[in-house]
Amino acid sequence: MRRLVILGGGTAGTIVANKLRRRLDAAQWQITVVDWDDVHAYQPGFLFVPFGTYRPDDLVKPRGRQLSRGVDLVLEGIDRIDAAANTVHLADGTARPYDYLVIATGTRPRPDQTPGMLGPQWRKSIFDFYTLDGATALAEALADFDGGRFVVHIVDMPIKCPVAPLEFAFLAEAYFRHRGIRDRVEMVYATPLPGAFTKPIASALLGSMLDDRRIAVEADFLVERIDPYRKTLVSYDEREIGFDLLVTVPLNMGADFVARSGLGDELNHVPVDKHTLQAKGHADIFVLGDANDIPTSKAGSVAHFSAEVFIANFLQLIDGRPMTGAFDGHANCFVESGDGKALLIDFNYDTEPLPGTYPIPAAGPFRLLEETRPNHWGKLAFRWLYWNALLPGRRLPLPAHLSMAGKHQPGISKE
Repeated sequence: MRRLVILGGGTAGTIVANKLRRRLDAAQWQITVVDWDDVHAYQPGFLFVPFGTYRPDDLVKPRGRQLSRGVDLVLEGIDRIDAAANTVHLADGTARPYDYLVIATGTRPRPDQTPGMLGPQWRKSIFDFYTLDGATALAEALADFDGGRFVVHIVDMPIKCPVAPLEFAFLAEAYFRHRGIRDRVEMVYATPLPGAFTKPIASALLGSMLDDRRIAVEADFLVERIDPYRKTLVSYDEREIGFDLLVTVPLNMGADFVARSGLGDELNHVPVDKHTLQAKGHADIFVLGDANDIPTSKAGSVAHFSAEVFIANFLQLIDGRPMTGAFDGHANCFVESGDGKALLIDFNYDTEPLPGTYPIPAAGPFRLLEETRPNHWGKLAFRWLYWNALLPGRRLPLPAHLSMAGKHQPGISKE
């Protein structure tokens, strides 16, 4: 019996477990998923909780029910990996040997890493929305907010879903406008990036959207600390941004056991080959989803597309053949822009988001880098697709690799 152990039962871990359970002989392969709790959350939905679109109960289901029959679920914390001995040591003192290991434990907000963030203003005037508790608490704070300086802030990159802070700013602006208090709210978007986004064409468009909505951008803002008594963000270059209500995206870090295992970088993300997702220096360890250091978005689409490439490669590997698949960094993300509209961006390691249509050239139905209602409906519809098709490992009619069909360079004729 060969043993595949998957650490993390989130998006990437669940997809891989379910797809491989169907492909691997149950008499020859044991598949075990290890996670510390039995709660699987639809994380893209956290964005909508503060605005009342979703309730917390709409976004969580038991983790075990998302796994196929024949996949063992172990609910326990992870102490460390002994890569030399091919063993995972759990928090209860037990050990799990493996022949192959998949690390898919993601990345998570660490407000404790910024001085002052967890001080007396935490969940009073300082909130996050990358956790379900934070998003729920923020819903009450937004309902009570009647004016003042409202700041959306990112501590540092990389973060889960790098467009989510922009989405939050756009949705908050529309929310204040619909409540009739927009003229009483000064909005600031503070980012460590030189612009609104990491890619030039998308950054220019998203930056103009912030300008159109009278949201001031404080670029290259690297926060050193938060003064909770003066309610002020202080950067390393001594710039200051005061706030009445701060919505922050804390530093995102991988799991602590990664550091204890000697496998991670300074943010506890595991260095991998960006095409095969194989951990550097460890031929029997693969790292999927947000837990690795690949230079693309930490987003659900990346977990999905990279899992497709990994599974094909893994089947070749265990059959004694060379791995021929190469993940290209493909990611796509809907970007909510408020008022029932959204954009869509589609890109990879080498190609930035471009205008066009997706997934069918000319037909769409989604428009790239353009605000449309179908894009918004697509984002909302994805929640059903996530639970009923993506997690179960059903095949979706979306290519794992970026397609240039339907895309064009701005200023160049589509013909």
